[in-house]
Amino acid sequence: MSRRPHIAPNSSAGELATRIEKHRARLAVIGLGYVGLPLAVEFGKAGFEVAAIDIDRERVAKLARGRSYVQDVSSADVKALVKSGRLKPTTDFSVLRRADTVNICVPTPLSKQRDPDVSYIVSAAREVARYVHKGMLVVLESTTYPGTTEELILPLLEETGMKVGKDFFLAFSPERVDPGNAKFTTRNIPKVVGGTTPVCTELACRLYAQRLDHVVPVSSTQVAEMVKLLENTFRSVNIALVNELALMCARLKIDVWEVIEAAATKPFGFMPFYPGPGLGGHCIPIDPFYLSWKARASGFEARFIELAGHVNGHMPEHAVDLVSQSLNRRGRAVKGARVLVLGVAYKAGIDDIRESPSLDIMTTLERRGAHVEYSDPHVPSLDFSGRKLRSVGITPARIRSFDCVVIATAHREFPYSELVRYARGIVDTRNALKGRRSDKILRL
Repeated sequence: MSRRPHIAPNSSAGELATRIEKHRARLAVIGLGYVGLPLAVEFGKAGFEVAAIDIDRERVAKLARGRSYVQDVSSADVKALVKSGRLKPTTDFSVLRRADTVNICVPTPLSKQRDPDVSYIVSAAREVARYVHKGMLVVLESTTYPGTTEELILPLLEETGMKVGKDFFLAFSPERVDPGNAKFTTRNIPKVVGGTTPVCTELACRLYAQRLDHVVPVSSTQVAEMVKLLENTFRSVNIALVNELALMCARLKIDVWEVIEAAATKPFGFMPFYPGPGLGGHCIPIDPFYLSWKARASGFEARFIELAGHVNGHMPEHAVDLVSQSLNRRGRAVKGARVLVLGVAYKAGIDDIRESPSLDIMTTLERRGAHVEYSDPHVPSLDFSGRKLRSVGITPARIRSFDCVVIATAHREFPYSELVRYARGIVDTRNALKGRRSDKILRL
């Protein structure tokens, strides 16, 4: 945006801007997951009173006791904010009646047909519509397809007879949270903001600027919605490329990890991505399909995105094929073999198992007749295939008891030297054993 819009001091926008800048505005955040809770805490630290709303009573009760369930938010921060009255956890949406701003941070999964499931967004927007009033700013942060903010939320809010940009204000700002990343957090990751009108953009920018280090305004909600999808589609497509390269290098008996490491020495025109057993987390496995769905609805075939999804989706099965190869080297079959999967979180250093390829690996191994256990220092227990599994400890005796060990998530807590020493066979899908040479190691 080249020029900031003028906001009349005595208008609804002017009065809201004043309350925001003087930290007198009452804020609300709907959805207290890995996006909403850190945002609510940051606003609370800035001195705002924040109504933290979630339909999960257990979550709300934990927060009320000063306990955090999100790895990137400390219980000490939650306890201090709750005690001071800056953070008010609740399941009661009627608190929106007093709210000046509302941030919607609810999940956006895919249906079984890989179509966008916007039911959580619609449900939250309907609650907001019940209590929307003059001077309220509403910001959607949930990842979704371009057009969602103005096609779904705007009509619900305008059913009240009020007009966007004059009576109430509406914007979209994509979440960019990277769970477990200590360097880039909610506060210092640049915040992209696009409003339905220039005044909407300006007010949302002013809100975020009260606590976040850098705010990036764009020209519309559609641009802001597309930004997030581009970011994660970029990663998905490039990861698919190196996954396919890994499969190719295996056929050609070339070390793909050495190839990538050497290519990464080029100081321009190359960005290293790394192969793995599949994509995990809420964003990268899902967001590109929001974009391809919207493209199909517009009569455009997003072939790169669909192909990348196919390649990445095949990687857990490839990892299982490597287990079969490892076992066959010692005259064993998958059926009846004991396999230990190391790591069920979707990436190292976190406890998030959403869309984790480890779960697909375990499911496929069990389907082929293997006896599967797992170890993960961040995930002590796991609901899997209708039963409760518990993470097993790693000792020399336990390592020896398995026919194959699969490194699916490279947590730094794992004793890799002991694995190389005591395991009968190892499938390393993350290059966690880089530099170690042994006939028992089979790398992706």
